[in-house]
Amino acid sequence: MKPEFKIGDSVETLDDNIKGRVVSVATDEIKISTEDGFKLEFKPHELIKTSTNTLNIKTEDLKKVIIQEKQPPRKNPKIKSSKPPQKIEIDLHIHELIDDARHLSNFEILNIQLDKAKQQLEWAIDKRVKYIVFIHGVGQGVLKAELQTLLRRYDNIEFYDASYQTYGVGATEVCIY
Repeated sequence: MKPEFKIGDSVETLDDNIKGRVVSVATDEIKISTEDGFKLEFKPHELIKTSTNTLNIKTEDLKKVIIQEKQPPRKNPKIKSSKPPQKIEIDLHIHELIDDARHLSNFEILNIQLDKAKQQLEWAIDKRVKYIVFIHGVGQGVLKAELQTLLRRYDNIEFYDASYQTYGVGATEVCIY
């Protein structure tokens, strides 16, 4: 029996350590918002529902865990997932980042956008995400230029204009090595 997902369900991925809440449900695609604020899409068979209830832990079990944690950790071989690399999208339009930007200057808006880009890039590097797309829009090109300046500070990445068919000219794709 296939699990039925509803908006608001807590879920985890089977192959990766990604947790989040369901934000939209389609026939063959579930979109989740991760704990870090990313919106990712998965097939229903890649997700499992998780319980948000509190756990009942016996005192004996807790003592066993404490004793095990005091012992030196065993080294387990790491098994790489055969899952293809994910591409995550980060929309840097200010209305996607904050509720009301009317009281902010252009400089403040740009700083918020760049801070979000840096935060999400650091997260992607830490989680070993292979591709990240920053959607910055066309405008006057200020955000794109500043984003490229930020990206040039990293040695382990390569960036280029994202697919014109998918994003038009308003996005930059980053490949993380």
